[in-house]
Amino acid sequence: MSKTDIWKDAAAIATAIDAMAVALAELLKTRHVVDPLMIGIHTGGVWVADRLHERLGLTEPLGHLDISFYRDDFTRIGMHPQVRPSYLPVGVDDRHLILVDDVIQSGRTIRAALNVLFDYGRPASVILVTLAEREGRELPIAPDVVGFRAQLGHAEQVKLSGPEPLLMLRGDTPRKPGGKGERHDTHA
Repeated sequence: MSKTDIWKDAAAIATAIDAMAVALAELLKTRHVVDPLMIGIHTGGVWVADRLHERLGLTEPLGHLDISFYRDDFTRIGMHPQVRPSYLPVGVDDRHLILVDDVIQSGRTIRAALNVLFDYGRPASVILVTLAEREGRELPIAPDVVGFRAQLGHAEQVKLSGPEPLLMLRGDTPRKPGGKGERHDTHA
């Protein structure tokens, strides 16, 4: 993003995460899910998941997922992605999972994350939680729990900054020569 402003400050994000934890606890109860495994998508999803994990008092350690090599735009972002190790503290076979990301737009990051998870095994279910949702979905993927719904202009993006404090930034996407927009977010 070129010029950015704070869209949601740390207090607004903390309030949203509190509300998300309440909604998620209710959803888990409604679906009769006991001892779910929470997994955050690097990087912002891990920051959000860490806070939700604490608020829910989950007993399993928090999992971290890197999707760098599963992205369908891997060839466009270059051969030097910022790769971090994935960590799943237990197997995913027949487990109820809570997958957490910071922003969902097109759904492609979530598709990649699901591909990674299914390489580890076959979960019983996956609940999707995102701090922010914005228009622009390209795949039929929708979160079960959302903190904020962003109404943005065509060239605008939102991005989570953190880990301390968590801030949601809003800004314009830089333009490539020739007028076509260039994506700089990792939440396509």
